Amino acid sequence: MATITTSTLLVAPMIPVITALLLMAAGAMNKPNLREACSITGAIITFVTVMSLFPHVLNGGSYDYNLATIYPGVSVKFHLDGLGLMFSGVASTLWIFASIYCIGYMRSLNEHAQTRFYVCYAVSVGAGIGAAFAGSVFTLYLMYEIISVMTYPLVMHHQDSEGYEGSRKYMIYLFFTSKAFLLPAMCILYVLSGTLDFNYSGVLNGIVPGTANSVLVALCYFGFFFGFAKAGVMPFHNWLPDAMVAPTPVSALLHAVVVVKVGVFSICRVMLSVFGVNLLQSSGLGLFTAYFVSVTILLGSCIALTKTNLKARLAYSTVSQLSYIILGVAMLTPHGITGGLIHIANHAFSKITLFFAAGCIFCATGKKEIPELGQLGYRMPITMAAFGIASLSMIGVPPVAGFTSKWYLALASMDIHNVILLSVLILSSLLNVGYFAPIVYTAFFGQRPEGETAVGTLETQPLIALMVVPLAITGTISVLIGVYPNLLLNITKLMGGA
Repeated sequence: MATITTSTLLVAPMIPVITALLLMAAGAMNKPNLREACSITGAIITFVTVMSLFPHVLNGGSYDYNLATIYPGVSVKFHLDGLGLMFSGVASTLWIFASIYCIGYMRSLNEHAQTRFYVCYAVSVGAGIGAAFAGSVFTLYLMYEIISVMTYPLVMHHQDSEGYEGSRKYMIYLFFTSKAFLLPAMCILYVLSGTLDFNYSGVLNGIVPGTANSVLVALCYFGFFFGFAKAGVMPFHNWLPDAMVAPTPVSALLHAVVVVKVGVFSICRVMLSVFGVNLLQSSGLGLFTAYFVSVTILLGSCIALTKTNLKARLAYSTVSQLSYIILGVAMLTPHGITGGLIHIANHAFSKITLFFAAGCIFCATGKKEIPELGQLGYRMPITMAAFGIASLSMIGVPPVAGFTSKWYLALASMDIHNVILLSVLILSSLLNVGYFAPIVYTAFFGQRPEGETAVGTLETQPLIALMVVPLAITGTISVLIGVYPNLLLNITKLMGGA
């Protein structure tokens, strides 16, 4: 099917922005119910709008719209293909569940500055969808920076010493890398290619000529690779665990919905639509990237093993899991690209379930440390069951979603006859067991904390129930997309060669 030129591509990213304006108005009128209704309604409308674009793209078509040309080859351009469809679909879907969850979380803790929280949350999601629709590196860069600016108030939400310290590191890491690496990389790319527009004719060839100077190609590539520091690849990962001082819904936004996902999405987009499989293969950059991120996969898991704080352990799990996505694409095979790209969705639904559960536990009990969770599974059975299911997905146990990702990654490592990468996948899965299994075991079979005698369920309290329902649904979806992965697999095929 043909490419359709339409301004509809501007609608989906703008709905969250319009929602943010309505949230500000509701907040100014001191009407929290109206504010929260606007948040949920905006999320649903955004989801419906994105879903309306699915049929044409799934049938092999695409959407395109050039908003403005800044300079020849440099434009604010939007385009929707399979990869953008997957990312925008995940982000718009999870925003609905996050909007509902936020009501229970923010009200149960009586958090301050709730209007600011909802406004920044909405604009961040809008910028994330804008990044998914980006048709050029320049547009992607703009959306990437908007996310950085709008998530800063969310990270420093509590406005205490920890909040300011975490948000300061967040901004230093993300703004330093984007200015020091991304901008020079964009300049080199323009010199090499004469354009910043992505190539959408397939993944084999990008916009960088195969005859380009190899040194400049490498400098350009690593500029993008390290410039998109939201991907959490070591050594530019320390901002992510420190950002856990934010409220748990923000942690969910950081780890599952937008922030880190826009990092790995951007790296994957640049690898496939700027450099292309052929150039990355002939230059050796693909295999080097695979080995490089393997270090992050293993070290992130090892550090997670040492953490007793629940959110800190989940944070380092994210550092590790994100690199699976890059690893898959870097192996440059159909199986690898497929496994990497579907892990964007598989990780998102599973990781948001884990963070939702952590926040639910904190709101219901005030507990943050893993050793404090003894016998909690009997008081919060739905929460801990969903946590267990999402943990299985992270480990890669069938039939949960993460198994599909790791299966394709393992096939890719065998396609290229690389025992080292296959060993990384196996060892990292064992490490996943090492840091997830003790949490679930403690919750059901661990010793009850000394002095604690309370019994009975905690999940029937209205505000807690409002948090339990979304995490139960996202946990269920993690199973469903593992049992029925065909939709995600079909989307990856739309990349043209994946």
